[in-house]
Amino acid sequence: MGRRRGRVAQCGTATHPCRGWSPRSVPAASETRREWAEALLRESADALSHDHPQLAITTQSIDGPPAASLATAASTADVLVLGSRALGTVAGFVLGSVGMTVLHTTAQPVVLVRSGEDALLNPGGEPRGGLVVGVDIGRPCDALLAFAFAEASRRDCRLHVLHGCQSPPLYGYGAAYDPGVYAEIKEETTAELLDMVKPWRDKFPTVDATVDTPVAHAAHTLVDAGAKADLIVVGRRIRHASLGPHIGSTTHAVIHHATAPIAVVAHD
Repeated sequence: MGRRRGRVAQCGTATHPCRGWSPRSVPAASETRREWAEALLRESADALSHDHPQLAITTQSIDGPPAASLATAASTADVLVLGSRALGTVAGFVLGSVGMTVLHTTAQPVVLVRSGEDALLNPGGEPRGGLVVGVDIGRPCDALLAFAFAEASRRDCRLHVLHGCQSPPLYGYGAAYDPGVYAEIKEETTAELLDMVKPWRDKFPTVDATVDTPVAHAAHTLVDAGAKADLIVVGRRIRHASLGPHIGSTTHAVIHHATAPIAVVAHD
């Protein structure tokens, strides 16, 4: 991943004169709105400094369209972190239009964190642990694996590398099920995944990395495996489609159904 620029916590707000904030929570007058934003930043920075005194924390308030402002700020950062909205009983991550635009256009990794204290716990009420990364063995995933292994090394935790195998369109209606077919698919896919992961295991020998290739839908596999994880890492391929940038169906499903924090890594 190259030389990192260090771990600096940066709190930011981006305000738009007409959009981006609820009128119930943010004053309407421009000067009052700026004062509100600066006070919010000070309070956030003070709370972070209290909980994490080892971090160097800076704050910045930027006028202009929130999505463009956040994307600009992220261009010089290692990681951009976005929070979810707390909406009723929705279990997964709820990403607004600003967040989705930033996610689609930001080249740096974007980490999505659910709001609420329960984001630190798995559904069983126990602390989370380890990282889960989903890869596609049919295409290069170097940037995705580089981020996952580096993050697992920094956190000194286990890394679980997953590739969900789709079941083959075998047999007609009423035909017998042959478990040997699925076993063969899993064996071949596991061998390919081990080959993909080997260079990163060699580069990060202290990372305890395991691999698995369940015959199941990729999104379901990642959501289930990530239920007890500190972080789920997924990819977003950089595409230049006529309808604009977008994310794949698996990443989209994980974003909206996983309960753990999610890192979305843009890669070719």
